Formats: sequence, structure tokens, C-alpha cells
Amino acid sequence: MVRKWLYILLSKLRKQYLKPQVRLLKRDSYLVMIKNSIGSNLWHNSYALVDGIKTDISSNGNTSCAFFVSSILKLFDLITKLHWTVHGVERDLKISGWKSVCISKNMPQGSILIWEKQGGHFHIGFYIGNKQAISIWTDDNIPIIRDWTFNGKRQIIRAYTKLIP
Repeated sequence: MVRKWLYILLSKLRKQYLKPQVRLLKRDSYLVMIKNSIGSNLWHNSYALVDGIKTDISSNGNTSCAFFVSSILKLFDLITKLHWTVHGVERDLKISGWKSVCISKNMPQGSILIWEKQGGHFHIGFYIGNKQAISIWTDDNIPIIRDWTFNGKRQIIRAYTKLIP
């Protein structure tokens, strides 16, 4: 009986003292998730009832840039909820402590870029350094690395950054 009790006690102590201490490297994980998103069709479709009718509000990837950005941000608790519009993401960035930053090649990786309105829509994506961004655009409908100005075809109008531990 004493032997069994001692075995149980030692097992509990071993588990308690040998338990690994795990701390998520949030910034590293956030940046690698952005980069690993390249080529994924995960954000192609998102359904909602619109006036009682089931509707793909991501339009098979044609309007999924905000959903893409907000889902990664929300996964790391960097915003409060998912969004399907650039305006919604931008409002949440401000509420969640993201700060407006000067647009420059020296912005931190993981900063959020917002491009001018074209074809009736603003556009949003992630800055990854070296004047490159990752975003979903209607030409591709999947996240890809692109020149941050779409090779001079689109102007960045705002950028946001946040200190991520």
C-alpha cells in the first residue's frame, strides 16, 4: 500500500516538475502564417444569409481580401472579430490598438496595407518587407506575394502597425 502511494506521489511530482514551459512566439507565428498562406484557396468562399438567401459573400475569392486579413489577425487576437470589408477591418484595427504608420520600405513586417479604391473597392493586405505584400486580389483569388504598389498600378493610402510580442 505504501509502495503504491509512493509511486503515485512520485508520478505526480515528475509531471509537475518536468512539465515543459511553452510560450507561443506570437510575432514569429503570425509572420510565418502570413507567408504560409501563399497559394491557399482557404478564403475563396464564405457563406451568409443575405435577405434569407444563402450567398457566397467572398464571391469565390473575388472579394475576400478583408476576410483573409481579418482571419489571420483574429486567429492571433490582434482584432476583435472577422470582417468581409476593408472598412470593417480598418475600424477594428483602430479599436484594437493598431497605429497609423508612415508608408515606407522600413515598416515592420506584418504591417497592414490599405490600397486606394479601384473598381469600387479598397484593397487590404500584409506588408512582408522589401516593398512586397501578400494579399488576395481578383486576378489571382489566392494569397500571393506582389509588389506593394502592384507594379505602380495601385497606390497605398494607409498603413497600420502594432507591437506584437
